[in-house]
Amino acid sequence: MNNRFYSASLAALAASVLIADPALASTQGSFGSTSTGSVTINASVPGRVRISGLSDVTFSNVDPSVAASNAQNVCVWSNTSTRGYNITATGSGTANAFTLASGALPVVPYTVQWASTSGQTSGTSLTTGTAFVGQTSSATNQDCSAGPASSASLVVGISSATLQSMTAGATYNGTLTLVVAPE
Repeated sequence: MNNRFYSASLAALAASVLIADPALASTQGSFGSTSTGSVTINASVPGRVRISGLSDVTFSNVDPSVAASNAQNVCVWSNTSTRGYNITATGSGTANAFTLASGALPVVPYTVQWASTSGQTSGTSLTTGTAFVGQTSSATNQDCSAGPASSASLVVGISSATLQSMTAGATYNGTLTLVVAPE
C-alpha cells in the first residue's frame, strides 16, 4: 500500500472521528409497531444590549455663578455572560462636540459623565466618539421592568464659566446620542 495514501486516509479518518460528536447525533427509529427517533436541538443568540429610561435634560433659570448638573438613572441591559457593555457618546456640535447652539450666538460646551451604577451624581467623563469600555450592568431584563429599576447614571453638566457666557433669554439646544454595544 502507498504510504502517502495510507497517511492521508488515516488523517481523514482521525479528523472525522474528532469532528463527530455522538452526544449531538440524531437517532433514527427502527421498523416496527412503534418507532422512536430523537434529535438534538441547539440554540444560541448573539450579544445584545439596550439602553432605556432616558429623559430630556432642561436647565432653565439656573444661577450662572454655580455649575449646573443633571444626573439621571437609566437602564442598560446586556445579555453577554459578563453583562458587559461599552458606551459611546456623541454630541450634535461640529465634529460631534458636546455643544449647545442658539442661532448665530456662540456655541456653549457641556460635559457628559457615565457611572455603571445608578444613583450617582458624578462619574467618568466621556470623550465624544470614544467608547468607554469595561462597563457591567446589574439589569436583569432588557427594560428594567423587573429587578433593579435602573443600572447606570448619566450626568450632564454645564460649568459656571459657560453659563456666564450665555446670552440671557436665549434658548440653547443640542442632542446627545448614546450608543451601547455588548462586550
